[in-house]
Amino acid sequence: MTSPAASAATNEARFNQLEDPASDFPFYNGTPVVISNRQWLIVLATVVIGFLVLALPIPWPKGTFWQFIPVILMPGIPLVALSRVAPGKWRAIFGKVGRREVKLMFGFALLNVVISMTIGSIVHALIHVTPNASMAQLGSLGMAERFAFFAKTIPQLLGEEVITLLPFLALLQWFSKDFRLGRKSAIIGAWLMTSIVFGLIHLPTYDWNWIQCLVVIGAARMMLTLPWIMTKNIWVSTGAHIVNDWLLFIMTLFGAGLMSKA
Repeated sequence: MTSPAASAATNEARFNQLEDPASDFPFYNGTPVVISNRQWLIVLATVVIGFLVLALPIPWPKGTFWQFIPVILMPGIPLVALSRVAPGKWRAIFGKVGRREVKLMFGFALLNVVISMTIGSIVHALIHVTPNASMAQLGSLGMAERFAFFAKTIPQLLGEEVITLLPFLALLQWFSKDFRLGRKSAIIGAWLMTSIVFGLIHLPTYDWNWIQCLVVIGAARMMLTLPWIMTKNIWVSTGAHIVNDWLLFIMTLFGAGLMSKA
């Protein structure tokens, strides 16, 4: 049976070649619950707080356990806020994970690696690019430290999806209801704006290289949002993000190993 949300979407313009036919985004059209603009502002404020908990140089106690606190709080704080404004319905952003969803995770991750490396190569040929410090240091870590590094990326990348896709839903609602844009236009607007912001928050990581962050990181974010637009399931975009980054980490380790043998 088609859900009410999906039925509402079929009466509007859909990206039929991309979106799953029996799915629609939650909340923007009042399904499964109405979230007011004021409530969305509260959620967005917690998105900023969650990001700052990770980004600011907070003097956490030393030890592996404490390294996990900020990466857990990053998605945790906004999700708690969502659960307060959408009690009992906040899980609408999470879907089932089966064989198809896992295939989509790997498929979008591989596609994103190819596209990101292509765009990155073009940008590198034109301007100076700044390497990711965490990836550069990965080769010097011991085995236990590498395991902790990979494990820590799981909640952190979920957090990156949360701080991207909750604003996506807020923008989708504002564009479609307050600005009265069509569904396709609202999706494109939310997709572009969240991708730009995602690139901008990486400016400190890449030594304030605006072109690198907006073009390379922004394009990667656009690709990683596609599985969300397709499935409306944050697990799929999170899985694609994890596979994508882990592939890049493994390639970095492999390259460092070859360099050490040269």
